[in-house]
Amino acid sequence: MKALRAKTHLMVVLMVAFSSVGTIFLSKGMKQVGSVSFSSPAAVTAAFGHTITNSMIWLGIGSLLIFFVAYLLVLSWADYSYVMPAAATGYAIVPLLGYAVLGEAVTSTRWIGVALICMGVLLVGQTPPRTTEPQ
Repeated sequence: MKALRAKTHLMVVLMVAFSSVGTIFLSKGMKQVGSVSFSSPAAVTAAFGHTITNSMIWLGIGSLLIFFVAYLLVLSWADYSYVMPAAATGYAIVPLLGYAVLGEAVTSTRWIGVALICMGVLLVGQTPPRTTEPQ
């Protein structure tokens, strides 16, 4: 059980890191692309072209692919009811990165919400990763 908890915590950390960084890359990339207009097929085509040639978008996609692989792996040995709340730590990391990297303003109400999420993650972290027998 101790080894399971250790590898689960490691994978959750990787999930949170790659998910959060991937999301920031996508946001930064789409800010570089600019507002997407659906006013005409030419405008959509141009936005698509800018999007698929943006390196930040590809870094975001790559990071989210790594997140997804880590997510699949951890779900193979830990309960979903443990993994998802533990992975919610990313909801705390994203506003921090948004503030620090993207220069976004984060209101006190959002920070209170982040604190509540963190308290929930701490509670879930005290439980065993697997409560069911492997199938």
